[in-house]
Amino acid sequence: MKTRILLVEDDERLAKLTAEYLRKNDFEVLIEQRGNTAEARILAERPDLVILDVMLPGKDGFEVCRGVRSQYGGVILMLTARDEDFDQILGLELGADDYIAKPVQPRLLLARIKALLRRSPVTSGSAASENPAPSEPAELAFGRFRISQGTRSTHLGDDAIDLTTAEFDLLWLLARHAGSILSRDDLLQELRGIGFDGLDRSIDARISRLRRKLGDDPENPTRIKTVRGKGYLFSKHDWQ
Repeated sequence: MKTRILLVEDDERLAKLTAEYLRKNDFEVLIEQRGNTAEARILAERPDLVILDVMLPGKDGFEVCRGVRSQYGGVILMLTARDEDFDQILGLELGADDYIAKPVQPRLLLARIKALLRRSPVTSGSAASENPAPSEPAELAFGRFRISQGTRSTHLGDDAIDLTTAEFDLLWLLARHAGSILSRDDLLQELRGIGFDGLDRSIDARISRLRRKLGDDPENPTRIKTVRGKGYLFSKHDWQ
């Protein structure tokens, strides 16, 4: 079966051109033009990935993302014509898996979609649904904390931690290198295939969300530590 994408874009011409390009690359593409009807379609049709524009009639993309995230486990890729940190961070804070600024080159959009789907457990054909490489452990445990690459699940004691695809990927990467400092450049290269340009705040936003979900003190974090001027460190301890 083809991977299904719901494109939520109110620019009719742009939506048709984007959909045509993605269909030529073997995706099934559905189009929705209004934010106030997008939520119901996402939850009813359960596409593998949603491309969600920020500026929409009825409801903006942020409201749509907030409304569906707790009930929809697929990938959300947000599009914004406004190249501002605030838009990017807010989208990630609301649970989007990635963002990309408009206007976007079709080949870049396609590459980003494929990268997200490879890591998504929702898409049956994605690499994430395959067994991990033999050299990589399938599960890691630190005290009461457990994270499984095989089942894409995370637990703290008896409590399951609900994570987006992007949050899980970041947490797994940090946990796999527990005790070592990973720079923003390291993390972005591994997760998105791009280097840190000094401005990208996506890693910082996701770290903030992970700390909240893992019960880490945002003022004095001990589980995911900030090493000033160097990056982030996942502690092997402090999980009791």
